[in-house]
Amino acid sequence: MRGSRCTFRCFVASTFMAAFSLTLAACERETAANATPAPRIVRTSIVEKRKITTPLTFSGRIEAEDEVSLAFRISGRLLNNDARIGDRVEAGQVLARLDSRNELNTLRQAQASLAAAQGQLTQARNHFDRQETLLAQGWTTRANFDAATQARQTAQSQVDAAEAQLSAAHDLVGFTELKADAPGVITATGPGAGEVVQVGQMIARIARQDGRDAVFDVPSQLVRSASADPEVEVSLADDPATKAKGRVREVAAQANAVTRTFEVRVGLSDPPPAMRLGATVVGRLSTSAGPMIDIPSSALTRMNQRPAVWIVDPASNTVSVRNVDVLRFDEAQAVISQGLDVGEIVVTAGVQALHPGQKVRVLGLEQ
Repeated sequence: MRGSRCTFRCFVASTFMAAFSLTLAACERETAANATPAPRIVRTSIVEKRKITTPLTFSGRIEAEDEVSLAFRISGRLLNNDARIGDRVEAGQVLARLDSRNELNTLRQAQASLAAAQGQLTQARNHFDRQETLLAQGWTTRANFDAATQARQTAQSQVDAAEAQLSAAHDLVGFTELKADAPGVITATGPGAGEVVQVGQMIARIARQDGRDAVFDVPSQLVRSASADPEVEVSLADDPATKAKGRVREVAAQANAVTRTFEVRVGLSDPPPAMRLGATVVGRLSTSAGPMIDIPSSALTRMNQRPAVWIVDPASNTVSVRNVDVLRFDEAQAVISQGLDVGEIVVTAGVQALHPGQKVRVLGLEQ
């Protein structure tokens, strides 16, 4: 009997404990269901318009501000071309020569023609003087005197023509030598000795020592949107510490037929000696647009396969998602063209864990 009472008591106790545990668990679940979730902590920013500055970078090269191509004014066989790339030349220095035998023969012929014309002129003058004397004394006719006058004038014209031909022959001989017209540095050379060159064919290109340009190939949209006189910072591609300032000096009137870009020449102010001709450089400038809305890039999310942002309602401290149109963005900033109004509050940190209508607690405003 004593064992049966013990068993009955143990059974009652265990049944009571099980019922109590079930009741306690149900109460806990009901309490958890009725509890209000804590607001999500977020960081926000107030939407405002500001002047947007966009940095632009381009690669280019150093060229001479004043560069000229030298060529012969007559054709012929090239005897020698002493021009070498990188050589410094002075004004009047002979760079190349043509075979001048034909020009020298032309010069000799012109000299002989002039001597013959001068002899005929002397004879015609003497005859004129005699006829003039005889006419004054009455020993000749007016017709003979007029013929002597005409012969003297014809001889004088022949001398003038011979002198002009001699001058042209001297020029032709001088044209067989190609001389530098100004001091500078040779940047390119043409044909070598023995080749037959034509009139105007480039023999040497000289960069005059007047200045340096940084030359860039720029897209058409930048040419249209850039300011009238932007300042450009130019640095060497392999040594960014070597810099110079410059301003746009010339913009090509026509785009390149292949790249459809415009050549822009930036005149450099006091370029360092390290900026040699042909060196690769990097140009930097900033373009400013009108007032636009920009937000931190961290505020962007996606909804309906489009960019979106979370908007905070300051009255209820709840959030809603809204699609926006992004004009451009980078790692730090996104420029919004449509979808936001000035004064609205957007979430900039904590956007991954939000859902529509969720309450939030603002940690701080980013201005």
